[in-house]
Amino acid sequence: MAGGLSSESRGDRIMRPSRTFLIRRIASTAKLWFMSAGFPGHHAPRDQETPAAAPSQSNVKIAPYGTVTVRIGPLTAAIQGAETTMPVLLRTIAIAALAAFLLVPEGAALAGLGQPTPWEIGLQDSATPVMDNIIELHTFVMWIITAITLFVLGLLVIIIVRFNAAANPTPSRTTHNTLLEVLWTVVPVMILVTIAVPSFRALFLQLNTPPADLTVKVTGVTWNWKYDYPDHGDFEFDSLMTPDKDLKPGRPRLLTVDNEMVVPVNKVVRVLVTGFDVIHSFKVPSFGIMIDAIPGRLNETWFKATREGWYYGQCSELCGRDHSFMPIAVRVVSDAEFATWVDEAKKKFGAADGPNRIAAATTTPAQ
Repeated sequence: MAGGLSSESRGDRIMRPSRTFLIRRIASTAKLWFMSAGFPGHHAPRDQETPAAAPSQSNVKIAPYGTVTVRIGPLTAAIQGAETTMPVLLRTIAIAALAAFLLVPEGAALAGLGQPTPWEIGLQDSATPVMDNIIELHTFVMWIITAITLFVLGLLVIIIVRFNAAANPTPSRTTHNTLLEVLWTVVPVMILVTIAVPSFRALFLQLNTPPADLTVKVTGVTWNWKYDYPDHGDFEFDSLMTPDKDLKPGRPRLLTVDNEMVVPVNKVVRVLVTGFDVIHSFKVPSFGIMIDAIPGRLNETWFKATREGWYYGQCSELCGRDHSFMPIAVRVVSDAEFATWVDEAKKKFGAADGPNRIAAATTTPAQ
């Protein structure tokens, strides 16, 4: 190496302080920082020189760089670098735990039924058999993910502790292991099959619509929803978000509407979804339904609400300026209340002609 090596007869090589020196300086600085909190570690003298294990690993002398002269062999550098591994790991774990503790908001709560809950974690409570199945699948997969994560973490800790350069200076030269390769191929396949079986069951439940007791046609319009009841006089009406100034006490902001969708409890409701102008998405989390509203195409989903009450959702497809002001409100009532509501809705919405029924679609929701 021109200009960088002395005569080979001297038994050692002198390299210019380039990348090797910079790596050493960075490693030394990092070691001092991580050891500052009192973590145990071995501090080897900087001028310590370790005999080479083989002629090919002869000691490397780094020439003076400014006022610093460092003499270090490759084996010594590897060991000293490995000695900071455990302190780094411990400090990283401590920082991660502290960050997780600080990021979890005070007053965190489980999601409620029918609408979002401040600082909620997890899915909204279920109100339909489909959502029951989705929550079961979610919990099942979470257990599998947790087991895999803990297993991989355990392997990483074992490798860090038992197979670093200090504890295991002579590494194994094994490159293939038939049993291990078969296991890491077969076991993931078995895990995926275990997840696939309940996943297909959930998809079948969602996509296979049972005989319907009621059909509601939902049309996404920029930026509101329109509901049509073809089985009950074929009346239809628009549903727009209620402005803040008209919001009644107890009703959720940005989710309350002027005319909600009303369905009877414990009845299979078939929902036909389409779009009037652009693509929207009809989603009610507690029902476990979300389906796109595409112009010129009629999509279908279903739900069977098992509890009375109010259930809210929103458009889940970015559809334009007022996308965030397209709430969905569904009120589940008893059979008698539903019959009464149908009679009133026929009088209220049935007399209006088509243009008047969709005139509100051009109105921008108040912000």
